[in-house]
Amino acid sequence: MPAAVLVLPKSGYQNDDFLAAARKLGLTVIAASDACHQLAEHWQSTAVTWKAHDPAEAAAEIEQGLKGQAPAAVLGVDDRTALIAALTAARLGLPHNPPEAVAAARSKAMSRTRLREAGVPVPRFQLFNLDSQDLEQLLASAPYPCVAKPLSLSASRGVIRADNPQELRAAIARIARLLKSPDVAQRREADLKRLIIEEFIPGREIALEGLLQEGKLRVLALFDKPDPLDGPFFEETLYVTPSRHPPALQAQVAQSVSDGCRALGLVEGPIHAELRLSPQGPRILEIAARSIGGLCGRALRFGVGVTLEELVLRHALGLPAAPQREDVAAGVLMLPIRARGTLTEVRGVEEAKQVPLIEDVVITAHLREELVPLPEGASYFGFAFARGETPQAVEAALRAAGEQVRAVVTPRLPIT
Repeated sequence: MPAAVLVLPKSGYQNDDFLAAARKLGLTVIAASDACHQLAEHWQSTAVTWKAHDPAEAAAEIEQGLKGQAPAAVLGVDDRTALIAALTAARLGLPHNPPEAVAAARSKAMSRTRLREAGVPVPRFQLFNLDSQDLEQLLASAPYPCVAKPLSLSASRGVIRADNPQELRAAIARIARLLKSPDVAQRREADLKRLIIEEFIPGREIALEGLLQEGKLRVLALFDKPDPLDGPFFEETLYVTPSRHPPALQAQVAQSVSDGCRALGLVEGPIHAELRLSPQGPRILEIAARSIGGLCGRALRFGVGVTLEELVLRHALGLPAAPQREDVAAGVLMLPIRARGTLTEVRGVEEAKQVPLIEDVVITAHLREELVPLPEGASYFGFAFARGETPQAVEAALRAAGEQVRAVVTPRLPIT
């Protein structure tokens, strides 16, 4: 039975789905995590623990922890673990993306710079260091309307639109407070004090889920994002596939992502790309060397019951490719967090599950957990999934289900 190393963050949404896919394929799973060994009992896996903040040091710890075992593949599930996995695979002599390419994809600054230098259309941008650069100069030169993004955060956390210097000053101050919060500051990342200030691109967003093999892109799915993402914050909500945009525009999106992967140096494995459909054509916002985040991958099936995670693992192991995505529409709704407070009750889940076309509703927040909306929040409230004959029907079902679910929270009392 072949063995695979899954490099897992201790609190990753996708951990269980990747582990389930590995067991379905009959793999021996070696869970390499920054969690304690007790978590391995929950995952029922052999455990290797890494503790280093530096990805190269973490890869060395994983290699040492394997104690001579020879896995057939090493796979990460998010931005950080994808880099650790690439570095580990390089040490073990296994197929992998070049670690420098994965590092570039993970870095907003490096990826935007490489894409721009390669002539791949991206928003105009400039970098700003909170400690060492002149704020007044930035306020005078920023491309309004603009979007401020912290380099060290993801999933729209800390991302704020500003239409003028006053709004940008307030946005930067808010982001600076977020970066000083204990859960962020403890990361000790090199980019912790750096922001990217980019022009706001009007137009809808679209997401591409793909798989690279020897540099060639296979498009697995194109997700429309029906809700406008115009700010001031950028909360992800609906993803629906197949895309309803014209075929010629979809082909442009795929070509842009393929060009972007080439510019970054990515050649193997899953990619998730986010783009804006500007009046002048697609503009890449992000290309990540991983599959889609959260539980959103559960919206996709290939052939008869092959999950996205199983497809990614099959590719890493060099197994025959899975068939194309099933011939139905599908989508996911990321249930939004509307108010800050301690979660005391969740209402309407069973009613949401009764909406026609809804397959499941999963609440990922826990009772007595503090819910924090964007731009400060770092987690989702839950996910709803639907399948149907048309994207329009799927979208309508997800919206109807979302109307049923409500989080009851107790606001935190101010400290005086």
